[in-house]
Amino acid sequence: MILNIIDRRKRLYLWKRINAVAEATSHDNSKSDGDQVEAVAEDITYSERKGISLAGAIMWANGLPGGVTLYLYDEGCGVR
Repeated sequence: MILNIIDRRKRLYLWKRINAVAEATSHDNSKSDGDQVEAVAEDITYSERKGISLAGAIMWANGLPGGVTLYLYDEGCGVR
């Protein structure tokens, strides 16, 4: 389930093809200005989708186990 979305796209009006990265929201616990969430066994470490639509990225990330932070990037950016 998506708990947070970080939009790092520079081209904010392109939504047909973007890159998306999902990480466990518990990874964000070290941020001093953020909410805290307990890590659970179902948490993913890292997952990515390239060339996915914005709507597809949201559906994909929302179906992942545990709480996730979804990072959005322009196509060609932000993934390993």
